[in-house]
Amino acid sequence: MIQFGTGGWRAIIADGFTKANVQILAQSIVTELEKKEIVIGFDRRFLSDTAAQWLAEVFAGNGIHVYYIRKAVPTPMIMFATEKQNLDFGLAVTASHNPAIYNGVKVFTKGGRDATQDVTAVLQKNADSNPEIKHIDFKEGLDKGIIEYYNPQNDYIDAILDFVDTEAIRKAGLRVLVDTMYGVSKTSLSIILNTTRCDVDIINDRHDTLFGGKLPSPASATLHKLSDQVRENHYDLGVATDGDADRIGIIDENGRYIHPNLLIALIYRYLLVEKKWHGPAVRNLSTTHLIDKIAAKYGQYVVETPVGFKHITEAMEEHNAIIGGESSGGLTISGHIKGKDGIFAATLLVEMISVTGKQIGQLVNELYKEFGSVYNDERDYSFTQEKKDEINDIVFKQKKLPEFEKEIRSFSYLDGLKIIFDDGSWISARFSGTEPLLRIFAEAETYQDNIFAIRTMEEFLGL
Repeated sequence: MIQFGTGGWRAIIADGFTKANVQILAQSIVTELEKKEIVIGFDRRFLSDTAAQWLAEVFAGNGIHVYYIRKAVPTPMIMFATEKQNLDFGLAVTASHNPAIYNGVKVFTKGGRDATQDVTAVLQKNADSNPEIKHIDFKEGLDKGIIEYYNPQNDYIDAILDFVDTEAIRKAGLRVLVDTMYGVSKTSLSIILNTTRCDVDIINDRHDTLFGGKLPSPASATLHKLSDQVRENHYDLGVATDGDADRIGIIDENGRYIHPNLLIALIYRYLLVEKKWHGPAVRNLSTTHLIDKIAAKYGQYVVETPVGFKHITEAMEEHNAIIGGESSGGLTISGHIKGKDGIFAATLLVEMISVTGKQIGQLVNELYKEFGSVYNDERDYSFTQEKKDEINDIVFKQKKLPEFEKEIRSFSYLDGLKIIFDDGSWISARFSGTEPLLRIFAEAETYQDNIFAIRTMEEFLGL
């Protein structure tokens, strides 16, 4: 019942996400610990705090010292704590942006990075062996001192403040509206933005395990309230974070949703031009090729990876890249944690506005003027197992390609199927590693070109 995807293990509550499976996962990690310590944290989802205690009870029962973060915190803070304490593993109980009926566990390894596929394969094998569970009561673990309450918040926030140009932000005096999407970013973002003298207001910050009836994912379809309030009340910026605050969504000063593709491109250009950094960028295969154009102009290059931030982190280290990002809103830069961080991304974005003296909308327009405009489209499709097998047979066994109107320059099976056309536009289709969905991404100079490409792909796959 435990199956790892691109973002850890996630399952429907009371179906796959059960006490038994949570404890099996914990026991499967015990044998992989050289240093007999682990950090555990959780978000605000239903059962997250309870499941974190289930995990702690197993580790304590096996003589493993547990640094237990006793309040809901951002996932990147747990990654930070894993690195700071020099631990072999850290765990976050979360299902990130998934619907409210899901929960799960993200696994981090030494250095605070997402567990690689090699690591999760070992954990999967251990879990499949149905190990004997050893555990003690949570209170007993506290009384014995083997479970220790731990709070990395101050160190995490200080690390972000030390990284950015706080003086420039103070001088800018920005008005920022934050949408926590009923998640865990409120405290960290409030402290950071208030410390840098921003005028901050927050919406959707109560504890609601149903996330207001919406998906806790910062996308154009879920940020209408943020958009309306930014425009009507004249904020400089609207910032939204997903359920566990490792991804970000942006609303500009005019209430316009800024796609994460543009955000990553803007920050990469900012690092190269304003901060005078040098180095390549890493993006996954569904992320904009605007980044490639920026890299080419400034003598750099781009590394493409499969979807999953663990692949981005690995490639960043291998190529000494200065930024890594994905079209779903996750990004990090060199020198910060080895994983995506919505809190840090928001702070860096505020710094960029402050240093340049330009609003996000203006920066986007300048980006288009310099590199040309692009249109992105993303479509999600549900499927049966029979349909998935049929698509896999067409794409991977028969190696068939759709018949597009445009000439194909190249194609790749790095993660699903990606096709690049002679004019630089592209389309990809892949099965999600976190949800039961097939995803099609497309990018072209016109919206109509995307529609034509998507329709051709739909017909080819029988969607």
